[in-house]
Amino acid sequence: MKAIHWILGLLVFLSCTNVNPPTKAESGESDMADEETSEIHLDRIKLLEGFKIELYATGVTNARSMALSPSGTLYVGTRGDGRVYALKDTDGDMVSDTMYTLMKDGNMPNGVAFKDGDLYVAEVNRILKFEDIESKLGDPGTPIVVTDDYPTEKHHGWKFISFGPDGKLYVPVGAPCNICDSRDDIFNSITRINSDGSGREIVQRGVRNTVGFTWHPITGDLWFTDNGRDMLGDEIPACELNRATKDGMHFGYPYCHQGDLPDPVYGKNSKCEDYTPPAQKLGPHTAPLGVEFYTSTMFPDKYKNVALIAEHGSWNRKKKIGYRISMVPLDAQSNSTSYDVFADGWLDEEEDEAWGRPVDIEFLQDGSMLISDDFADVIYRISYEG
Repeated sequence: MKAIHWILGLLVFLSCTNVNPPTKAESGESDMADEETSEIHLDRIKLLEGFKIELYATGVTNARSMALSPSGTLYVGTRGDGRVYALKDTDGDMVSDTMYTLMKDGNMPNGVAFKDGDLYVAEVNRILKFEDIESKLGDPGTPIVVTDDYPTEKHHGWKFISFGPDGKLYVPVGAPCNICDSRDDIFNSITRINSDGSGREIVQRGVRNTVGFTWHPITGDLWFTDNGRDMLGDEIPACELNRATKDGMHFGYPYCHQGDLPDPVYGKNSKCEDYTPPAQKLGPHTAPLGVEFYTSTMFPDKYKNVALIAEHGSWNRKKKIGYRISMVPLDAQSNSTSYDVFADGWLDEEEDEAWGRPVDIEFLQDGSMLISDDFADVIYRISYEG
């Protein structure tokens, strides 16, 4: 009888015990995908006067980076779900009504980019291509491997990708750690390749983990977000919005953070003056991801060429921060004039709990804004009504 009781007790213990508990990455955003769909609270979103938020798509599990084709098909990558989706609004009512699953069981297929009818997908160590994707959304087949020559490390291994004004595909490679001085200079960088995978080169260095970048509509400069290191406390370092005016710049990691904060270990023999400071310091541990400049005409003129940033939100800060869309207006010389909130409310500040986490930003042809959310598994649409 004692043996039976002991066995029953053991079974109860095991049923209540997570033998392999999930861990968090030492990074601006967690290394684990959010597993539970959050309840949607659009009424909690605080917008500037004249703006309206609605749901564009629901049930898009772990919705991450987005790319919009000229025909209006929205492609969505994921990180933990392993899937790539295509969404269509077939009746033109600004709500997606058709979803295709183009890929399953991918290796963190976070990044998506569309060019000349083909869809490019970024996994951890390779870039894939679905040729002539719009003609076969229902049966896309097996993608072509463009290149599989990127590192296999999963720590900061998920990638945002985008084609630049030069027609080349830009691919970041995050640091394989919270803070370290890697011997392989492919880490902590932004690279670019030809559309066929050839000609890889490092474009920018000292970038810890960017999961969003774009090009200024007038100057053509590369702008990107960067997640600051962890384990220096709640208030430092600031995350960053950076501007690259030429190739070959160095933005400080792992030697200097936020432009003026030497790393206590790796910055002892370095000067912050030797590296490019951020164009704008963002909140500490806000985990800025997607960034886009507003170039359309739906929003008022004052939003023209303003940088809009999706802040995914802190994961290990004592009091959470981020979980919002911020904006950085620029002057005629592309200098930041302020750092303000465009939309927030995904974080319940009283409860210190979030019900949504913005990831990426895309703009529909009418000028309205799409925002992906990998926690609530939805895509929002923000429009201006005046």
